[in-house]
Amino acid sequence: MAGKKRMANLELLRCVAMMMVVVLHYLAKGELLPSYTVENIGTVGIAAWSLEALCIVAVNVYMLISGYFLCESSFKPRRLIGLWLQLEFYSVVIGLVGAFTGVVSHVDVDTHYYLNLLFPVSMGHYWFMTAYLYLYLLLPLVGYAVKKMTKEQHIFVMGSLLVLFCGLKSILPVRLDMDQKGYDHLWYLVVFLVAAYIRKYGFTFLEKKRNALLLYLGSAVCIVAEVLILRYIYAKTGSLELIQAIPIEYNHIFAFTASLGLFGLFQGIQIKDGAFSRLICKIAPLTLGVYLLHENLGLRYSWQNWFHADRVESAISLLLWTVLAVICIFFCGIAVEAIRSLLFTKADAALVHISLYRKWKEWLKEKDDLFRVKE
Repeated sequence: MAGKKRMANLELLRCVAMMMVVVLHYLAKGELLPSYTVENIGTVGIAAWSLEALCIVAVNVYMLISGYFLCESSFKPRRLIGLWLQLEFYSVVIGLVGAFTGVVSHVDVDTHYYLNLLFPVSMGHYWFMTAYLYLYLLLPLVGYAVKKMTKEQHIFVMGSLLVLFCGLKSILPVRLDMDQKGYDHLWYLVVFLVAAYIRKYGFTFLEKKRNALLLYLGSAVCIVAEVLILRYIYAKTGSLELIQAIPIEYNHIFAFTASLGLFGLFQGIQIKDGAFSRLICKIAPLTLGVYLLHENLGLRYSWQNWFHADRVESAISLLLWTVLAVICIFFCGIAVEAIRSLLFTKADAALVHISLYRKWKEWLKEKDDLFRVKE
């Protein structure tokens, strides 16, 4: 058997989520989001915050998809090595290209820069990949626990963690010192447990597409409303400055519920077998390359102005340039990842004739079998 059949609806969502990630980076690193301390933000500011609210679900959604499939999978050392090599390729190659061509901006090309390129996980070059790889390393433990827990145990553990990582920060008018804003593997362990729950037991409320859509859009509206309310309070009283950014953090309650709504919406979509579904299932595995390309230190703060982020003057121009940036960055990333994947495949085919390399691959396969899920 060639492998498990991909679910085109969730693979489409994977593509949409990555496009949303590009939107977030265009808005934030293009300095299009108004400062929290500016009283009058205008229509451009409202449009920017609205886009931010609609897209802040992206990373949570991407992890929900990963968790949905990982909870039924085995830990694979070959997969871990493959991810690390993919990460190193982008980190080093794109980083060096950016440095040698002078594209790098807002970052000093010094020893620290090159350490980021060489050790992307330990240096946090790509925070998402650091969190994801740590979570993947925990898969033999958490995957086994999820399979053995009863529904009641799962609900208790998941609910307790949601209160600690999401609930408290969303209601308290203070900054919690241990809150990492959703930029860590512990938050994505919580998201993994939620995805595993949905996979095992379902979520009745989200099974109706209307409910899922309302949850997504309603949560996005609440994010914008909370941003504006906190801005108003700060403008009038000068208080609550430290929590101004909380509504658009990944582990805020509205960002989390919005991601659940969008995930449920796409989970309920039926995509018939055909050319479109095959295309989506072919493109979706390449989407990680979009992130690794445009978030490389060599490009991270440069590409936004290629799409006039520094010259946006109206809500319409904001929307048009954002759409253009997303389309270009997404398909460039897909193309680069397709080329990288082909190069790695060719290299693997060439190296397999070397005895030492072949033995190493056989050893990795043995380790894959060691962790294989036993039904």
